[in-house]
Amino acid sequence: MDEKLALIKRLSFFDSLDEDKLNIIHNISKIVTYPKNSILFYENDINDRIFFLVSGLLKVYKIDKFSNEIFLYHIYKNSLISELTTLENNSIHCFSNAEFIEESIVLEVNFSEFKKEFLSKNILNNEFIDEILLKTKQLHCVVNRELVFDATAKVAFTLQNDLVMFNSLKRHEISFMLHIQPETLSRVLKKLKRNNIIDTENSDVIIINPEKLNNIIKG
Repeated sequence: MDEKLALIKRLSFFDSLDEDKLNIIHNISKIVTYPKNSILFYENDINDRIFFLVSGLLKVYKIDKFSNEIFLYHIYKNSLISELTTLENNSIHCFSNAEFIEESIVLEVNFSEFKKEFLSKNILNNEFIDEILLKTKQLHCVVNRELVFDATAKVAFTLQNDLVMFNSLKRHEISFMLHIQPETLSRVLKKLKRNNIIDTENSDVIIINPEKLNNIIKG
């Protein structure tokens, strides 16, 4: 099997397509491998392609007026990357920055051709809507994390939704990401462990009471 076609088939977004439709995707796209720490796009960039993360990991963030990085969310493999707000034109405006945390493979699809061959024919519309709704949910989570949650809820939310990433980062990196002090993170983790909500094994966090953890998030 053609290598690009094999990578396209790894994306669940295209599961409903037959071979002919998959070949159309093949013909209007390209596969690009990005090294760790490279940038896919910057805020205010304009693209004519939609991006899918075949493998790897991507960090989405913004920069405030003091040049501080504001972490938004991670994008994992088998996901749509692009931020879409309209289908009215063929230009996609970027509202944040996207940086690869590890070497990653991206499928880049010509947006105008994708609309013509699929969306205009009511093909992949539901999949597209589901991905956009997922983006909306991620942004709702960002609002809660940054404007509603206290430090304990921030940590609990991250453990519940991003445990693998939490355990892969150093504690000071997590503190920076959550915009809390390292001492605060340490204090919260000790409290969660004392309350038998989490445990640690070789410095990795293990959730032992998901219900209590969820109750912290719900307040």
